[in-house]
Amino acid sequence: MPTVMTHMVAWYPDRDRSLEAAAALAAGGASYLEIQFPFSDPMADGPVIQAACTKALEAGFTLSGGFDLIRQITSMVDIPVYIMSYASPAVSMGVERFVTSARQAGASGCIIPDLPVGCDEGFFAYSKSIGMDAVPVIAPNVTHKRLEEILSVSPRYVYTALRAGITGTQTVLDQPLIDFLSVLSAQKVKVLGGFGISSSEQIRALSPYVHAVVVGSHLVRAITEAVSHGRSVSESIRSAMKQWEQ
Repeated sequence: MPTVMTHMVAWYPDRDRSLEAAAALAAGGASYLEIQFPFSDPMADGPVIQAACTKALEAGFTLSGGFDLIRQITSMVDIPVYIMSYASPAVSMGVERFVTSARQAGASGCIIPDLPVGCDEGFFAYSKSIGMDAVPVIAPNVTHKRLEEILSVSPRYVYTALRAGITGTQTVLDQPLIDFLSVLSAQKVKVLGGFGISSSEQIRALSPYVHAVVVGSHLVRAITEAVSHGRSVSESIRSAMKQWEQ
């Protein structure tokens, strides 16, 4: 199976079933778990993940509850877990406290798209000081100068949004995108490539150019469909992931 980072929303559709989802993703062959802390005003989430975040907040998600969930997940899975969040929750809590709480819960790092290098409230420096990965997010239209600035903080991973816009819309793997990923991978940084990846064909096409393919909306949609039809979340996730083995 290709190297895949799977994305899920904490407390969606509720706490217990999000725990079930994490276990199913790990058992299904995920190499990394990216667990999103829901936020009421996301900047990059498409309608599928936005709706999941709304439901998770309605189900009672809080930051303390999120870190407790991460602690339980990291105790039962044997793959790295990354917390994805937005600046507002992290800054409201205090960036250093947020990152420390993530580490204490067993997370390997954090992905916060709207805390970019240079305007990050100390996110990158503090994370490095305590041995946590702070993962910058970039798009293929990044300038050479800006890319140099991002790489100057020596991140271990770079999350590449494969196009501009929001999650969930189909991504076309054209030659300019492949050229960009090839250049980026040559910078001795592990590239995580996501946004609009859902099919086994896309995953196979992208895999040679990235360290891990990130799949999000496709899996959140599988959870949504399971809930809508009264099916097992675990079984729906396994079914969604099984196609990647073909």
